[in-house]
Amino acid sequence: MKHIALVAGARPNFMKVAPLRAALAARGARITFIHTGQHYDPLMSDVFFRDLGLPAPDVHLGVGPGDRIVQSKAIVEVLVPILKTQAPDVLVVVGDVTSTAAAAMAGVLAGVPVAHVEAGLRSFHWPMPEELNRMIADHHSRWLFVTEPSGVANLHAERIPDERVHLVGNVMIDTLRRLEPQAAESGVLARLGLTPGGYGVLTLHRPENVDDPESFRALAETLAKTAERLPLVYPVHHRVRDRLEGTALAAAPGVRIIEPLGYVDMLALVRAAKAVVTDSGGLQEETTALGVPCLTLRGQTERPITVDVGTSEIVGHDPAVISAAVERVLAGTWKKGRVPELWDGHAAERIADILLK
Repeated sequence: MKHIALVAGARPNFMKVAPLRAALAARGARITFIHTGQHYDPLMSDVFFRDLGLPAPDVHLGVGPGDRIVQSKAIVEVLVPILKTQAPDVLVVVGDVTSTAAAAMAGVLAGVPVAHVEAGLRSFHWPMPEELNRMIADHHSRWLFVTEPSGVANLHAERIPDERVHLVGNVMIDTLRRLEPQAAESGVLARLGLTPGGYGVLTLHRPENVDDPESFRALAETLAKTAERLPLVYPVHHRVRDRLEGTALAAAPGVRIIEPLGYVDMLALVRAAKAVVTDSGGLQEETTALGVPCLTLRGQTERPITVDVGTSEIVGHDPAVISAAVERVLAGTWKKGRVPELWDGHAAERIADILLK
């Protein structure tokens, strides 16, 4: 019986770990679930555990929020001795957050082979912290599980041996498909007084969008004007709430600011939306799977399949581009898109079969 350690630390990780844990357990693996504590507040972790059916972590590192360099150092220092003691056969890391890169380094230092789920994605935008996290995790991993063909091409270009690279699909879509029936029964729209197709969903959290006050103020003005045509519901990320004060978004009558939602309620909100306006990579993928128009508030994306095949378009910050995109959504002329190959709800099973050979 193989012993697999699964590491997660931030909200985007949990929806990826859940199907992996289930698939590995169904095949008889011994599992140790490790939570770094990178995000630890009831709305960012505990609600997701409940929605996703994840058990309490077997190990909690207790790192807590903070500077990513400090977090990385703490994760490595605490995790290495745990891995040396427990000696799992494989350490699985997911996504592109600080915990992903730090745990991958800890695995190598502890002599434990590492597998990276969601490998190979590249935005080629180095100011983005996640880009460095992805590179570190990929180049410390023995198994690289890829969601889309661009990831395979990127890893090939970086001279990673082909036998380590596996195109398996998207574990986050496994979770979406499993919980879509629950989302259909969610009462979140009724609680918020929303009508399907009568609103858009807004999310913003990336440093390049929210950390510079002048840039954020300008983007907020553009989005406030957008909300005059398409009312926006904005579940505010914890790192953005303080920055909202004094911006046009905070006072816009067409913008409804709410607390972060659990996974099922957020899925319900997104699947019934007219469109999603976001800088989230995960939402780019989820909207493609759901067929919902996605206006991506970035200059590039590490998930090009959502643009080339799916329902996402890169709109950046240009008010004219964003306005024109919203008008196409309202006119019903947005591209239809299609669900990428292997985004079929069975990616975690493919990963488990490879790891447990």
